[in-house]
Amino acid sequence: MSRMIFDFDIEEKTNKTSLFDFKYDYIIGTDEAGRGPGAGPVYAAAVCFKNYDGLYDILYKLNDSKKLNEKTREELFPLIKQYGIYSINKVEVETIEKINILNASLYAMEQSVTEVIKQLNSDNVLILVDGNKKIKNLKYNQKTIIKGDSKSAAIAAASILSKVSRDNFMYELDKKYPDYNFKKNKGYLTKEHIEALKSRGITKEHRKSFLKNILK
Repeated sequence: MSRMIFDFDIEEKTNKTSLFDFKYDYIIGTDEAGRGPGAGPVYAAAVCFKNYDGLYDILYKLNDSKKLNEKTREELFPLIKQYGIYSINKVEVETIEKINILNASLYAMEQSVTEVIKQLNSDNVLILVDGNKKIKNLKYNQKTIIKGDSKSAAIAAASILSKVSRDNFMYELDKKYPDYNFKKNKGYLTKEHIEALKSRGITKEHRKSFLKNILK
């Protein structure tokens, strides 16, 4: 990881050729985990690093959670929580089925961002959102960033908190439904998972709208 991942978040304070005209007290990054799987909730987190002094040396491994192995994500998880202001939320399958996965993901982001802002005691913030969809009904300034989890320290941190939290949930779910091997597939529709669905049917943790073509 290059040092740019931290410079991006604080560029308005350190670089005269800033990409953005920032006039904010804080920058908050948000990301989700679990939009694609056919089972389990979707998670989202928001992270703000208030103080960058020495942070690079502590979180030098920070990157998009999908580019890190499980061991590294687990190492970074408590460090992000220790040095960042954060919030983690999830939306259960029942709600995903009612409002669709995109809206569920954005809602989990909204909840997380709102809780971080409460902790900061300032609403003069900029929200960096991974992807190309802004959070609905959020009154604060937002900037969407494609592949933001590879560009912004705050988004990358949020992606790790979301991913590790969701994985831990799926490990527990595997104990309840061992036939589906959730501990390995995390709810994604692998060949093994699909075969289990066809032979054993679905559980209440499966997203029926994702399984229409499989269970015809």
